[in-house]
Amino acid sequence: MNEKNYFLKPNSTAQKQYEALRAYFVDNISAAETAKKNGYTLRAFTSLVADFRKKRRNNPDNEIFFQVKKPGRKIEKKDSSIISKVISLRKAYLSVPDIKVVLNGKNIEISEKKIYLILKDEGFARLPRRSKKAKQESSFSKIVPEKSSPLQLKSDDTFSSNSIGIMLFWPIIRKFGIDAVIENSDYPATTTISKFSSIMSFLALKLSNIRRYSADDIWCMDRGQGFFAQLNVLPKNAWFSSYSHRIRKEDNLAFLRELHKLWIENGLLGDTINLDFTTIPYWGDNGHLENNWSGKRRHALSSMLAVLAQDPDSGIIDYGDADIVHKNESAVVLEFLDFYRESKKKKDLEYLVFDSKFTNYQNLSKLDDENIKFVTIRRRGKKIVDEVNNFPASKWVKKRVPCAGNKVRNLRVNDSILLLKGYDKKIRQIAITGHGKIKPALIITNDFELKTEDVVRKYTKRWIVEKSISEQIDFFHLNRVSSSMVIKVDFDLTMTILAHNLYRLLADKLDRYSHYSDIKIYEQFIMNSGEINIFNDQVHVMLKKKKNLPLVLSIMEEFSSVKYPWLKNRTLEFRGMSNS
Repeated sequence: MNEKNYFLKPNSTAQKQYEALRAYFVDNISAAETAKKNGYTLRAFTSLVADFRKKRRNNPDNEIFFQVKKPGRKIEKKDSSIISKVISLRKAYLSVPDIKVVLNGKNIEISEKKIYLILKDEGFARLPRRSKKAKQESSFSKIVPEKSSPLQLKSDDTFSSNSIGIMLFWPIIRKFGIDAVIENSDYPATTTISKFSSIMSFLALKLSNIRRYSADDIWCMDRGQGFFAQLNVLPKNAWFSSYSHRIRKEDNLAFLRELHKLWIENGLLGDTINLDFTTIPYWGDNGHLENNWSGKRRHALSSMLAVLAQDPDSGIIDYGDADIVHKNESAVVLEFLDFYRESKKKKDLEYLVFDSKFTNYQNLSKLDDENIKFVTIRRRGKKIVDEVNNFPASKWVKKRVPCAGNKVRNLRVNDSILLLKGYDKKIRQIAITGHGKIKPALIITNDFELKTEDVVRKYTKRWIVEKSISEQIDFFHLNRVSSSMVIKVDFDLTMTILAHNLYRLLADKLDRYSHYSDIKIYEQFIMNSGEINIFNDQVHVMLKKKKNLPLVLSIMEEFSSVKYPWLKNRTLEFRGMSNS
């Protein structure tokens, strides 16, 4: 091979042009001689010279003949349509992860790094740190979301989610057979969305602390929430409203009865149930509603009255009914007893605990006839209070009553037996003072054998159901029934009960955190973002770094071999990501 000829007899067009132009501009050879020597006509060569000068004028720094290799990543060709979408979403005050979630929901694959670089090139500064509430209330220039449809599982598919923490409930749902209860329930399916996906869609919003269904923004574009319900994305708000209005009260009761069997089978219901009412305000046309006292708002208002029944030890809510009217209010305790005993899965119910206004003395007598022990409070008129205050000191006994946190409290009690008008039987009354209240508390019960301090402790546990009601108002937004997005209240209550129970079942796995409220469990363990990776035989849930992530990953190892029918028998594996 003659290397000299490589330079003297160039083969490529670019090299031939370079040698001819170099001879003309550097060696000062005339145009006619250069053209003849390099095989050009004079006209062709003068055109080549003119084009070269033009390119140099327009872009003097651009290399024409020699390509310079730059180290690092190649600069990707920018897609103007994606850039405009990213810019419009940032103008709506969305963060980089939020933008990725929205674009993933539109089947646009893009990395957080690329979104960040686009925003940096366009001169956008980093967003300040914001609370979850501020993020939910941010303005949103709408990109029309995909229409909800059954999920098509594709291997090697990856997408981001801002609500990935709710995937922690899948193992709980599978372990306790709640998925089978949903599939076998009387709840309807729609033409495009199955029964299972319909109920799971409601659960996805409840478990994710979505405050307003009518805030139709990020959640209906988050593929992670759609994946939880086995849809591409969750339906929009109109679907939720129309679906709930297809459901009858009987469907909800039948669903709660099947869940009741699960709770008994798994030893989650003890011998005591606490009962209480809650008021659910309604902001639509309220002419058909009665006035009920709302402790949250401290005044009576047009509302729906609901009852809840809860196990004081497990925290499981076993029963709920949002269709209570004043004339039947006192009979609710007997209706619950019928509900409890209708189940083929028998469990001895010994005690019902409720406050003084829950039922009347006549129904207390009926409970006694049914061999049900009750613990409640006697209504205190001025005459009764004066009578108790005038008890001689000899009638009071000091008792140490266990409290929460392994503490004890010293109380003065008077344990006596008396007759009550309307009850017409002997009843036991335990007067309590020294408990921080101005008036003495008067506990009444038909159990004459239980120790005094145990009766007091059993009644004080009733406040757990009040605490749960407060949580449901604040966290599950039970009193936020918006007229712009009407979800049928009794169905919403049933979904709230199921969501609450899922939180209790998860909390039971969290050892020292088991006493945490639902909102605390959400904030500490569920509120997280990350990625979902789908493979042939597994699904990886990649959770971003968080304080309690190691505990979560440790607990979820218990379920690593569980196969999910709705994932075509794939297993679910939880992993931690390297970023937070």
